Amino acid sequence: MIVDAHNHVNWLGYTPERIIENMDQNRIDRTWLLSWEAPENEIDPAMYTPKFYPGKRDLPCSDVFAAAARFPDRFVAGYCPDPRIPGAVDRLELAVEQYGVQVCGELKLRMMFDNLDALRLYNVCGKLKIPVVVHIDYEIPLGTGNYPRSNYWYGGGIEPFERALRNCPETVFIGHGPGFWGHISKDQKCLKTYYPEGPVIPGGELYRLLREYPNLYADLSADSARNGLSREPRVGKEFLLEFQDRLLFARDCFTGSLMELLESFSLPPEVMERILSGNARALLARRSDEHERKDQG
Repeated sequence: MIVDAHNHVNWLGYTPERIIENMDQNRIDRTWLLSWEAPENEIDPAMYTPKFYPGKRDLPCSDVFAAAARFPDRFVAGYCPDPRIPGAVDRLELAVEQYGVQVCGELKLRMMFDNLDALRLYNVCGKLKIPVVVHIDYEIPLGTGNYPRSNYWYGGGIEPFERALRNCPETVFIGHGPGFWGHISKDQKCLKTYYPEGPVIPGGELYRLLREYPNLYADLSADSARNGLSREPRVGKEFLLEFQDRLLFARDCFTGSLMELLESFSLPPEVMERILSGNARALLARRSDEHERKDQG
Protein backbone atom coordinates (compact mmCIF):
# COMPACT_ATOMS: atom_id res chain seq x y z
CA MET A 1 0.00 0.00 0.00
CA ILE A 2 1.15 3.56 -0.77
CA VAL A 3 -0.16 6.72 0.91
CA ASP A 4 0.66 10.17 -0.45
CA ALA A 5 0.58 12.21 2.76
CA HIS A 6 0.73 15.68 1.20
CA ASN A 7 -1.09 16.93 -1.86
CA HIS A 8 -3.69 19.44 -2.98
CA VAL A 9 -6.83 19.38 -5.11
CA ASN A 10 -7.28 21.87 -7.97
CA TRP A 11 -3.55 22.55 -7.67
CA LEU A 12 -1.57 22.70 -10.93
CA GLY A 13 -4.83 21.96 -12.72
CA TYR A 14 -5.41 18.60 -11.00
CA THR A 15 -9.11 18.02 -10.45
CA PRO A 16 -10.18 15.14 -8.17
CA GLU A 17 -10.63 12.88 -11.19
CA ARG A 18 -7.25 13.77 -12.59
CA ILE A 19 -5.59 13.18 -9.22
CA ILE A 20 -7.10 9.69 -9.03
CA GLU A 21 -5.89 8.93 -12.53
CA ASN A 22 -2.41 10.07 -11.50
CA MET A 23 -2.61 8.03 -8.29
CA ASP A 24 -3.42 4.90 -10.27
CA GLN A 25 -0.51 5.55 -12.61
CA ASN A 26 1.82 5.83 -9.60
CA ARG A 27 0.31 2.91 -7.62
CA ILE A 28 -0.91 5.26 -4.84
CA ASP A 29 -3.87 4.00 -2.84
CA ARG A 30 -4.78 7.07 -0.77
CA THR A 31 -3.87 10.75 -0.77
CA TRP A 32 -4.08 13.29 2.02
CA LEU A 33 -5.62 16.41 0.48
CA LEU A 34 -4.59 19.53 2.38
CA SER A 35 -6.01 23.02 2.25
CA TRP A 36 -3.88 26.15 2.22
CA GLU A 37 -5.81 29.16 3.42
CA ALA A 38 -3.88 32.39 3.94
CA PRO A 39 -4.55 36.11 3.55
CA GLU A 40 -4.03 37.16 -0.04
CA ASN A 41 -1.26 39.55 0.99
CA GLU A 42 0.74 36.64 2.45
CA ILE A 43 0.85 34.73 -0.84
CA ASP A 44 3.45 35.41 -3.52
CA PRO A 45 1.61 37.03 -6.47
CA ALA A 46 3.47 34.63 -8.75
CA MET A 47 1.28 31.89 -7.31
CA TYR A 48 -1.83 33.57 -8.73
CA THR A 49 -0.96 32.54 -12.28
CA PRO A 50 -3.17 30.00 -14.11
CA LYS A 51 -0.33 27.46 -13.86
CA PHE A 52 -0.92 27.13 -10.14
CA TYR A 53 -4.49 28.19 -9.44
CA PRO A 54 -6.71 28.10 -12.52
CA GLY A 55 -9.38 30.67 -11.70
CA LYS A 56 -8.42 30.72 -8.01
CA ARG A 57 -6.10 32.41 -5.54
CA ASP A 58 -5.98 29.81 -2.77
CA LEU A 59 -6.56 26.16 -1.93
CA PRO A 60 -9.78 26.33 0.09
CA CYS A 61 -11.10 23.67 2.44
CA SER A 62 -14.37 23.57 0.49
CA ASP A 63 -12.57 21.95 -2.45
CA VAL A 64 -10.98 19.40 -0.11
CA PHE A 65 -14.29 18.52 1.55
CA ALA A 66 -16.05 18.11 -1.80
CA ALA A 67 -13.33 15.82 -3.20
CA ALA A 68 -13.15 13.69 -0.03
CA ALA A 69 -16.95 13.31 0.03
CA ARG A 70 -17.01 12.12 -3.58
CA PHE A 71 -14.08 9.71 -3.23
CA PRO A 72 -13.86 8.72 0.46
CA ASP A 73 -11.86 5.57 -0.30
CA ARG A 74 -9.12 7.52 -2.06
CA PHE A 75 -8.84 10.85 -0.23
CA VAL A 76 -8.22 11.88 3.39
CA ALA A 77 -9.47 15.37 4.22
CA GLY A 78 -7.03 17.89 5.69
CA TYR A 79 -7.84 21.41 6.80
CA CYS A 80 -6.10 24.13 8.78
CA PRO A 81 -7.80 27.43 9.55
CA ASP A 82 -5.70 30.51 10.12
CA PRO A 83 -5.23 30.38 13.92
CA ARG A 84 -5.29 34.18 14.08
CA ILE A 85 -8.90 34.53 12.96
CA PRO A 86 -11.73 34.51 15.51
CA GLY A 87 -13.35 31.12 15.88
CA ALA A 88 -10.45 29.20 14.32
CA VAL A 89 -10.68 26.35 16.84
CA ASP A 90 -14.45 26.14 16.38
CA ARG A 91 -13.98 25.92 12.62
CA LEU A 92 -11.52 23.06 12.94
CA GLU A 93 -13.65 21.12 15.42
CA LEU A 94 -16.69 21.56 13.18
CA ALA A 95 -14.73 20.36 10.15
CA VAL A 96 -13.60 17.26 12.05
CA GLU A 97 -17.16 16.51 13.14
CA GLN A 98 -19.03 17.30 9.92
CA TYR A 99 -16.49 16.63 7.16
CA GLY A 100 -14.34 13.90 8.69
CA VAL A 101 -11.13 15.94 8.70
CA GLN A 102 -8.24 13.77 9.94
CA VAL A 103 -5.27 16.09 9.37
CA CYS A 104 -4.67 19.73 10.28
CA GLY A 105 -2.82 21.23 7.37
CA GLU A 106 -1.27 22.83 5.59
CA LEU A 107 -0.24 25.54 8.05
CA LYS A 108 1.70 28.02 5.92
CA LEU A 109 1.34 31.52 7.29
CA ARG A 110 3.37 34.68 7.84
CA MET A 111 3.42 34.28 11.62
CA MET A 112 5.69 32.74 14.22
CA PHE A 113 4.67 29.14 14.73
CA ASP A 114 4.57 29.62 18.49
CA ASN A 115 1.95 32.37 18.16
CA LEU A 116 -0.32 32.05 21.21
CA ASP A 117 -3.44 31.50 19.11
CA ALA A 118 -1.56 28.85 17.11
CA LEU A 119 -0.52 27.05 20.31
CA ARG A 120 -4.17 26.88 21.32
CA LEU A 121 -5.05 25.31 17.97
CA TYR A 122 -2.19 22.79 18.22
CA ASN A 123 -3.31 21.69 21.68
CA VAL A 124 -6.81 21.08 20.36
CA CYS A 125 -5.27 18.97 17.58
CA GLY A 126 -3.47 16.98 20.25
CA LYS A 127 -6.76 16.29 22.02
CA LEU A 128 -8.43 15.39 18.71
CA LYS A 129 -5.48 13.11 17.82
CA ILE A 130 -4.91 14.72 14.43
CA PRO A 131 -1.42 15.67 13.16
CA VAL A 132 -0.46 19.20 12.13
CA VAL A 133 1.40 19.73 8.83
CA VAL A 134 3.60 22.85 8.84
CA HIS A 135 5.55 24.62 6.10
CA ILE A 136 8.65 26.68 6.95
CA ASP A 137 10.31 29.23 4.65
CA TYR A 138 13.00 31.75 5.56
CA GLU A 139 13.32 35.40 4.48
CA ILE A 140 15.04 34.69 1.18
CA PRO A 141 14.97 37.70 -1.18
CA LEU A 142 13.05 36.98 -4.37
CA GLY A 143 13.77 40.22 -6.23
CA THR A 144 11.69 43.28 -7.06
CA GLY A 145 9.24 41.27 -9.15
CA ASN A 146 7.44 40.14 -6.01
CA TYR A 147 6.16 43.54 -4.94
CA PRO A 148 4.66 44.47 -2.49
CA ARG A 149 6.80 42.17 -0.32
CA SER A 150 10.52 41.53 -0.78
CA ASN A 151 10.13 37.90 0.33
CA TYR A 152 7.60 35.36 1.51
CA TRP A 153 8.59 33.76 4.79
CA TYR A 154 6.40 31.33 6.72
CA GLY A 155 6.59 30.15 10.31
CA GLY A 156 9.53 32.27 11.45
CA GLY A 157 12.15 29.54 11.21
CA ILE A 158 13.20 26.48 13.14
CA GLU A 159 13.40 28.21 16.56
CA PRO A 160 9.70 29.13 16.97
CA PHE A 161 8.81 25.75 15.51
CA GLU A 162 10.84 24.04 18.23
CA ARG A 163 9.08 26.12 20.85
CA ALA A 164 5.76 24.85 19.49
CA LEU A 165 7.04 21.27 19.67
CA ARG A 166 8.09 21.81 23.28
CA ASN A 167 4.87 23.51 24.33
CA CYS A 168 2.54 20.95 22.72
CA PRO A 169 4.03 17.52 23.52
CA GLU A 170 0.73 15.71 22.92
CA THR A 171 0.44 17.10 19.39
CA VAL A 172 2.10 15.40 16.43
CA PHE A 173 3.74 17.85 14.03
CA ILE A 174 4.76 16.96 10.47
CA GLY A 175 7.53 19.21 9.17
CA HIS A 176 7.73 20.27 5.53
CA GLY A 177 9.24 22.92 3.29
CA PRO A 178 12.67 24.36 2.41
CA GLY A 179 13.08 26.03 5.82
CA PHE A 180 12.55 22.65 7.47
CA TRP A 181 14.54 20.28 5.24
CA GLY A 182 17.43 22.71 4.83
CA HIS A 183 18.32 21.94 8.45
CA ILE A 184 19.41 18.43 7.50
CA SER A 185 22.83 20.13 7.30
CA LYS A 186 24.55 22.39 9.82
CA ASP A 187 25.85 24.74 7.11
CA GLN A 188 22.95 27.22 7.46
CA LYS A 189 22.72 27.55 3.67
CA CYS A 190 18.94 27.27 4.02
CA LEU A 191 18.93 30.84 5.33
CA LYS A 192 20.04 32.07 1.90
CA THR A 193 18.69 29.59 -0.64
CA TYR A 194 15.66 27.32 -0.88
CA TYR A 195 17.59 24.31 -2.18
CA PRO A 196 21.13 24.17 -0.74
CA GLU A 197 23.79 22.21 -2.57
CA GLY A 198 26.99 20.53 -1.50
CA PRO A 199 27.94 18.12 1.27
CA VAL A 200 25.72 17.66 4.30
CA ILE A 201 27.57 19.00 7.34
CA PRO A 202 26.95 16.82 10.44
CA GLY A 203 25.02 18.36 13.30
CA GLY A 204 21.99 19.66 11.42
CA GLU A 205 19.07 20.76 13.58
CA LEU A 206 16.78 18.25 11.90
CA TYR A 207 18.67 15.37 13.49
CA ARG A 208 18.55 16.94 16.94
CA LEU A 209 14.85 17.77 16.75
CA LEU A 210 13.82 14.31 15.55
CA ARG A 211 15.90 12.69 18.27
CA GLU A 212 14.69 15.00 21.03
CA TYR A 213 10.97 15.34 20.20
CA PRO A 214 8.99 12.13 19.69
CA ASN A 215 6.03 14.24 18.49
CA LEU A 216 7.96 15.41 15.41
CA TYR A 217 7.49 13.67 12.06
CA ALA A 218 8.50 14.78 8.57
CA ASP A 219 6.99 14.32 5.15
CA LEU A 220 9.17 13.74 2.12
CA SER A 221 7.26 16.04 -0.20
CA ALA A 222 8.37 18.56 -2.79
CA ASP A 223 11.83 19.52 -3.99
CA SER A 224 12.93 20.44 -0.45
CA ALA A 225 12.93 16.88 0.91
CA ARG A 226 14.29 15.35 -2.28
CA ASN A 227 17.06 17.93 -2.35
CA GLY A 228 17.98 17.32 1.29
CA LEU A 229 18.13 13.55 0.87
CA SER A 230 20.04 13.60 -2.41
CA ARG A 231 22.79 16.09 -1.49
CA GLU A 232 24.82 13.12 -0.27
CA PRO A 233 23.11 9.80 -1.09
CA ARG A 234 24.97 7.95 1.66
CA VAL A 235 23.85 10.48 4.26
CA GLY A 236 20.33 10.48 2.83
CA LYS A 237 20.05 6.71 3.19
CA GLU A 238 21.38 6.81 6.76
CA PHE A 239 18.80 9.49 7.58
CA LEU A 240 15.97 7.38 6.19
CA LEU A 241 17.13 4.35 8.15
CA GLU A 242 17.51 6.19 11.46
CA PHE A 243 14.15 7.96 11.28
CA GLN A 244 12.18 5.33 9.39
CA ASP A 245 9.38 5.41 11.99
CA ARG A 246 8.77 9.14 11.58
CA LEU A 247 8.94 9.74 7.82
CA LEU A 248 5.98 9.86 5.43
CA PHE A 249 5.93 9.31 1.69
CA ALA A 250 4.41 12.52 0.30
CA ARG A 251 4.66 14.37 -3.00
CA ASP A 252 3.12 17.87 -3.06
CA CYS A 253 3.28 17.35 -6.82
CA PHE A 254 2.15 14.71 -9.30
CA THR A 255 5.38 13.10 -10.48
CA GLY A 256 7.13 9.84 -9.64
CA SER A 257 10.41 11.50 -8.69
CA LEU A 258 10.20 10.74 -4.96
CA MET A 259 9.57 7.05 -5.56
CA GLU A 260 12.52 6.94 -7.95
CA LEU A 261 14.73 8.51 -5.29
CA LEU A 262 13.58 6.13 -2.55
CA GLU A 263 14.10 3.10 -4.77
CA SER A 264 17.63 4.28 -5.54
CA PHE A 265 18.52 3.88 -1.84
CA SER A 266 17.74 0.12 -1.88
CA LEU A 267 16.11 0.28 1.54
CA PRO A 268 14.99 -2.92 3.31
CA PRO A 269 11.37 -3.85 2.44
CA GLU A 270 10.15 -3.26 6.00
CA VAL A 271 11.63 0.26 5.98
CA MET A 272 9.99 1.06 2.65
CA GLU A 273 6.66 -0.20 3.98
CA ARG A 274 6.82 2.11 6.98
CA ILE A 275 7.70 5.14 4.85
CA LEU A 276 5.27 4.39 2.02
CA SER A 277 2.22 3.83 4.20
CA GLY A 278 2.78 2.36 7.66
CA ASN A 279 3.64 5.59 9.44
CA ALA A 280 0.82 7.53 7.79
CA ARG A 281 -1.73 4.85 8.63
CA ALA A 282 -0.49 4.69 12.22
CA LEU A 283 -0.94 8.44 12.68
CA LEU A 284 -4.54 8.32 11.47
CA ALA A 285 -5.21 5.22 13.56
CA ARG A 286 -4.51 7.27 16.70
CA ARG A 287 -7.83 9.06 16.24
CA SER A 288 -9.71 5.81 15.60
CA ASP A 289 -8.19 4.28 18.73
CA GLU A 290 -9.24 7.34 20.75
CA HIS A 291 -12.83 7.01 19.52
CA GLU A 292 -12.89 3.33 20.48
CA ARG A 293 -11.68 4.12 24.01
CA LYS A 294 -14.36 6.78 24.43
CA ASP A 295 -17.06 4.42 23.17
CA GLN A 296 -15.93 1.73 25.59
CA GLY A 297 -15.58 4.17 28.48
